[in-house]
Amino acid sequence: QVQLVESGGGLVQAGDSLRLSCAASGRTFSTNAVAWFRQAPGTEREFVAAIEWSGGNTYSDSVKGRFTISRDNAKNTVNLQMNSLKPEDTAVYYCAARRASILTVWSSDYYYWGQGTQVTVSS
Repeated sequence: QVQLVESGGGLVQAGDSLRLSCAASGRTFSTNAVAWFRQAPGTEREFVAAIEWSGGNTYSDSVKGRFTISRDNAKNTVNLQMNSLKPEDTAVYYCAARRASILTVWSSDYYYWGQGTQVTVSS
């Protein structure tokens, strides 16, 4: 079993940066694909970024070039560096891990989920 805890959310202004972290406990998740999803009020949960155990990654078009996903397998953490934030990035951000090593962009493929961290970007 893997427990995921997100941190690093907050209230920032447009153009600012935030760094989200996802810490895993219970067992190592160094071989699991890990992703970030987000959900704004009244909308579906959407894919943001994902990373494989090897470091291979992918991003949604809406964040490509602004967000960077990385992982530190020694520390059992995955981070999301978010730069040039926009008001439309406002959402609850969730960390999720698969029970497999290959990343996907579908939330239904991810088995372990954190509780989420709120990111609010003011204009």
